[in-house]
Amino acid sequence: MSNPDDYTPPKVWAWHKASGGTFANINRPIAGPTHAKELPVGKHPLQLYSQGTPNGQKVTILLEELLASGHKGAEYDAWLINISDGDQFGSGFVDVNPNSKIPALLDRSGAEPVRLFESGSILLYLAEKFGAFLPTELPARTEVMNWLFWQMGSAPMLGGGFGHFFAYAPWKMEYPINRYAMEVKRQLDVLDRNLAERRYVAGDDYSIADMAIWPWYGALVVGDSYENAAEFLDVASYTNVRRWQKDIAARPAVQRGRIVNRTRGDLSEQLHERHDANDFDLRTADKAAN
Repeated sequence: MSNPDDYTPPKVWAWHKASGGTFANINRPIAGPTHAKELPVGKHPLQLYSQGTPNGQKVTILLEELLASGHKGAEYDAWLINISDGDQFGSGFVDVNPNSKIPALLDRSGAEPVRLFESGSILLYLAEKFGAFLPTELPARTEVMNWLFWQMGSAPMLGGGFGHFFAYAPWKMEYPINRYAMEVKRQLDVLDRNLAERRYVAGDDYSIADMAIWPWYGALVVGDSYENAAEFLDVASYTNVRRWQKDIAARPAVQRGRIVNRTRGDLSEQLHERHDANDFDLRTADKAAN
């Protein structure tokens, strides 16, 4: 790999596997499976294949909120897909999500299984399936959708942009870090101004928009994203976002959902697989280690 100061792009790009960076061992410019591996299937109608990253947390938070609201049909099995090990390139997973990204979901409650991929699609499907956390009135529904799709377009700038160059790139590069830091701070300001006038991002009611945004931006403003990023971005100045983060973090369903399929942090906050509500008390990683 060349130093970025003397890099000149070739006329035709070629893939060099030893490109450096934290995820160099799993990144590739082609799709499709790399190995044959069927997915496990549990006892519940909903089968989730995921990891407890921000995108994965969106879905497990919604599922736990649905269960807490009395929707028994939202019971689910959550199977760990370890993206660092390349599990997302197994043939069974690719059948569910040809894009090889978590989360992926199979709804087996009907005559034929329904596959779902992309976190926004899963959130919308489940909200409509159970008639929860998404208003039916067109103006209110549209506002939720506005913010749901805001997250879909904005978070790649936070994760794949700022997060990559600030935390994962093989060396620190001033231009991309400055470029993406500026954009992330603009996004935080968008959220902060919006939340100055609302309890939740789309209005007075908690919705799938909050569940989509909170794992990314809520984690960022409490220093749970990229090491030293909270100080670097001066997240303490976004007081409305921090208030919103705290309100949502206090919800029991959120506390459960955020640890499902989680593989980092305190062992007591890692539930690698979830098949039953009792697993939160019995099967966290700290208990499995003893």
